[in-house]
This record gives sequence, C-alpha cells and structure tokens, in this order.
Amino acid sequence: MYRYKITFAYDGTNFFGFQIQPHKRTVEQTLKTAVNKIAKHPDPAIPVIGSGRTDAGVHALNQVAHFDIPYKLSNESMRKALNSLLPLDILVKKAELVDDSFHARYSAHRKTYRYRVDQGEFVNPFKRNYTAHFKYPLDIELMRQAAQDFIGEHDFTSFVASGSQAKSNVRTVYSITIDRDEHDNEVVFDFTGNGFLYNQIRIMVAFLLEVGSKQRPVSDVKRVLAARDRTQARMTAPASGLYLVSVDYGK
Repeated sequence: MYRYKITFAYDGTNFFGFQIQPHKRTVEQTLKTAVNKIAKHPDPAIPVIGSGRTDAGVHALNQVAHFDIPYKLSNESMRKALNSLLPLDILVKKAELVDDSFHARYSAHRKTYRYRVDQGEFVNPFKRNYTAHFKYPLDIELMRQAAQDFIGEHDFTSFVASGSQAKSNVRTVYSITIDRDEHDNEVVFDFTGNGFLYNQIRIMVAFLLEVGSKQRPVSDVKRVLAARDRTQARMTAPASGLYLVSVDYGK
C-alpha cells in the first residue's frame, strides 16, 4: 500500500461538515468516493483520514488528509486524477507520497484558522456564505487587549459547545491577530493553536465582538475562563465566517 498526503481547499457552503454522516453530503465522503474510484473500488473501501473535522458551512483553504492506496501514481498524476473526479467546491492543491508514519491527524502540531466579519450596514448577498455580519462599531484595540488573555494553555470549558467529544478541554493558543481590512470593510481574526475544541473559535469570536462593541469589559476573558461555564460566554458566531487556513506538521 502507498500512503498519500493531500492538501485541499473547499467551499463548505453546501457540505454538512467534513465528517461522514448518513444520507448527507460531506467532504470526507466526497473524497472517499473519488479515492476508491481511483483504486478501482476495493473491498473494504479505503478510508480518508482528515487532520480534523469542520462543521457545516465552514471552509478550508488548506485542509490535509491521508489515505493508503494499492497503486503508485506520481504526485501530479494523483492530484489530477482526484480533481477530475471531485466536484467544483473541492480542489486538491497538492498530493504527496509520504512515509507510513505520517498521520494527517496525529502528526499535526498546530493549526491556524481565520474568521472574517463583514461590517457593512446590510448583509452583502455575495458575502453571506463567506463572512459573518456585524454592523455595529468595533474597537479593534479593545479586542486585541482581550484576546491576549486567551494566549497560552487554558481550560476552555466556557468556550466549547455541548456535544464535544474531547477527553480534555485544555488547549494551547499560540497567537491571535485581529486586523481591519479597509478595502473589504471586514474585521479579520487569525487564531493559531495546538488544536481547537468544538465551536471554540466561533464562541471566542462572538465573545470578542461583544468586547469590541463594549457589551463586555475587556477584562472579562479571565473571569469566564476561570468560571468553566459555557453559559458565561453566551453567543456563537456563524459558521460562514470560519476558514481552516493551515495545518502545520513541522517541529
């Protein structure tokens, strides 16, 4: 068997998330169908292992997965073969033959996500599936100050949605940047960490938007982290604004 690592992008608008679900269109199932067609439909079917799950409506710029296939193709042939079989809302950007020790999920060291918030007066019909919408004034500096309290290793119980299957809610956030894109009238958040919990980034963004619109004090992050109570964080930003930017496998 030959192991391939693929890096791919997808528009999550018309997918029910990454993970396979019965009778629903998912990224994982779509990739699995293409891989098994290339492998001439072996029994049992070949699984596709992703670096992690994304929810319905969440996008990816550089998601990573791996699979084992009984035929050896060149990297470029594999990339072209997959793209010829995939729908237009998934694009394989790179295919690489890798060592059997590589695992898309367990070999990952850190991930970076981006969240885009449109600040137009009304919802832009051409951005509604790719940004959140928040029309009220935002103080970027207040949000940056509050975001610093998320940096480091913390128990993020207050910032994880019910339904999480994680054994521990402790995660490490390495960096958070918040910038204003004047050209597109957006506020853009970038989060890098060793991993993120179910809806964690969307809850953190909603929390920071409350700080930026002065509905919460800038010091509230510490209090809510210590509370370990999901009700203290309240809101969850919509899936449409979230993008998986990269998965890092370096040391």
